[in-house]
Amino acid sequence: MTPTESFIRRLESLGTEELFLLRASAGKRPDESIAAFDCFTSIWWPLRAKSPAAPRREVAWLITKLYASYSIPNIRDKFFPQQLGRVLFETGFNDRDRFCRELDNLLLSPLAKIEHPLRWAMSHICKAVSGLDWVALTDELSIWEKEEVRDRWRIQILRGVNRYKGVGPC
Repeated sequence: MTPTESFIRRLESLGTEELFLLRASAGKRPDESIAAFDCFTSIWWPLRAKSPAAPRREVAWLITKLYASYSIPNIRDKFFPQQLGRVLFETGFNDRDRFCRELDNLLLSPLAKIEHPLRWAMSHICKAVSGLDWVALTDELSIWEKEEVRDRWRIQILRGVNRYKGVGPC
C-alpha cells in the first residue's frame, strides 16, 4: 500500500465528530484550530514520519478538509476531472461563460489558492457521483505545479462536457 493510500484509508476511518471538526476548518490554515490541527496531525504525521513519500502537509490538509466536507467514497479509477466533466454534462451546466471562468479559476490557481475552486467543483460532483478516486486526486495535487497535470485535467473535463453538450473550448 502506498503512503497516499494509507492516508486516504485513515481519512475513511474518521468518526462523525472528527469529520465535523475538520469540516469546520474549511478555508482555514491548520494552525487556526488546535483541535482540528491535532486531529489532522494524528492522521498525517505518523505516515509522514514513516515515509517521506507521504503527501506533503499542504496537500494532505487540503484533502482532509475536502474529504471531511464531502465524504464521497473512495473508488479507484473515478478520476476527479472525468467525474467533473461528466457531472457538468449531466446536470446541464448551461452558462458557458460561468463554466469557463470557474474552470479557468480551478486550473490556473496555485496550490495555495485552489481550495475555493475545488469546493466549487466538489459541490457539483458530490450530488451526482457514487465515488471519487481520492488517492489519485491527492497524488495529482501533489504535483499540481506541473503544467501537464493541469493540461490533462482541462482535456478530460472538456472531453466529458463536449461529448454531450458541445460547450466548446473555453
